[in-house]
Amino acid sequence: MTSPTPRIRRGISPRTLVITAVAWLLAALFVIPYLEMIVTALRPADELRDATYLPSHFEWSNLVKVWTDSTLGTNLRVTLLVAAGSTLLVLLVALPAAYYTARKPFRGRKAFLLLVLVTQMFQPTSLLVGLYREFYQFDMLNSVWTLIICNAAFNLAFAIWILTAYISSIPAELEEAASIDGLGRIGTLRRITVPLAMPGIVTALIFTFISAWNEFVMGLRLTTVPDSQPLTVGINNFIGNYTVQWNYLFAGSVVAILPVIVLFAVIERHVVSGLTAGSIK
Repeated sequence: MTSPTPRIRRGISPRTLVITAVAWLLAALFVIPYLEMIVTALRPADELRDATYLPSHFEWSNLVKVWTDSTLGTNLRVTLLVAAGSTLLVLLVALPAAYYTARKPFRGRKAFLLLVLVTQMFQPTSLLVGLYREFYQFDMLNSVWTLIICNAAFNLAFAIWILTAYISSIPAELEEAASIDGLGRIGTLRRITVPLAMPGIVTALIFTFISAWNEFVMGLRLTTVPDSQPLTVGINNFIGNYTVQWNYLFAGSVVAILPVIVLFAVIERHVVSGLTAGSIK
């Protein structure tokens, strides 16, 4: 009886070691600022200016006081409404527009897509004066609906581009087969196209949600009442003319980034597949 051939163990190549070391270094560079933010959020008020990496003790009450001594809870609710509302509005408008653009080679299709791309190039700050005057005339300042409309408008172009690319990569023969089986246009869209285009839809969803969640300029200028301001503006209120409440500022920042990190971690794989939509034929 022959003995089994021993397996040859290959050592880790120097190239792999270098790549791994560089990857860990880059990860540390990205993580260290967040760790510093968490540590500062838990520092006692009398140790904020100390040049030490860790405080003498962690002041966990900072996370409680930031809610009780400010309007941060209301600001968080406003941001959730704005982010969710603008994301829903973008998907309701972008999905039919992208479907028609991908499936109907109408005259002026390229011009339409170019126009959509051009609208994405406008910065909110360049249109802020006009937007303020319009919403002032309609008596819509300090309104959640104002922020929802603005955020949806500025994120609509990106969603149309992403969804158009993904729907174009879905074979049209699947929809033709469904129509032969008796499904109408709406039924085909709901039962065939939307499930297959879900990675692209999730990509548009997460980017729209994050953009609306992090928006600051329009929230600062179109809302002046603290109870109607989004979370980004509410955190900015901890910066005064002469003093900065650093512990509360960083505690509010921790509250602001946690939902986005959790959301992105849950659907990250869909985002990657959606971004590569249409790249391989």
